[in-house]
Amino acid sequence: MKIAIMGAMPEEVEPFLVGSDEPLSKDFIVQESLDYGANRYHLARYKDLEIVLAYSKIGKVYSALTAATMLEHFGCEMLLFSGVAGAVNPKLKIGDLIAATKLCQHDLDITAFGHPPGYVPEGKIYVEPSPELLAVAKEVARERGIELQDGIIATGDQFIADPERKAWIAETFDADAIEMEGASVAVVCDALEVPFFVLRAISDAADMGATFDFDEFLKHSSRRSSSFILAMLEKIGQA
Repeated sequence: MKIAIMGAMPEEVEPFLVGSDEPLSKDFIVQESLDYGANRYHLARYKDLEIVLAYSKIGKVYSALTAATMLEHFGCEMLLFSGVAGAVNPKLKIGDLIAATKLCQHDLDITAFGHPPGYVPEGKIYVEPSPELLAVAKEVARERGIELQDGIIATGDQFIADPERKAWIAETFDADAIEMEGASVAVVCDALEVPFFVLRAISDAADMGATFDFDEFLKHSSRRSSSFILAMLEKIGQA
């Protein structure tokens, strides 16, 4: 089993790397790092699992490119996404973990042609991750006493810090959190029939304070998300 682990920013994958400030595990061993398609990929092992680790850079295009490369070029058979998101659901607080049950693109708009927001012909509004991986995540959360929320994550090529836009996304897509990569990764995995899972730690409230909150809590939230993904790897490796 070769597993892709990806984030969007260096901070979202850094906790896995020995040599970073506080690596999560000395059992996560990078064997080779190489450049491909204007990006860097780390070929690693975690115990008996073969891992490809990378951050894509921010946005839907870069994340789709990285996901496709990990699956098609490096041959990964599963993808786990770890990162941060802004809260849309007021019940979500900074540091909370949310597992996507559905993902959509809030900035995909051909409503002028009579289609609903987020829909493109021959596509669909929502893409759903692997039920099996969601079950693994819930099992990890239960065994480790971690509170794991689940819900709809909306993706777009905008950092949302506007209350009106936030309210529109929440109402239109019944969204719980917003970010800039998850749905594009989901579309790639869904098209190639590769099981995937998207986990986000809440780093801001997607409001007027988002630019301040994001920088302050990015590192902490990224580590929390990465730590949970590592626990999922442990469980997957035991299967």
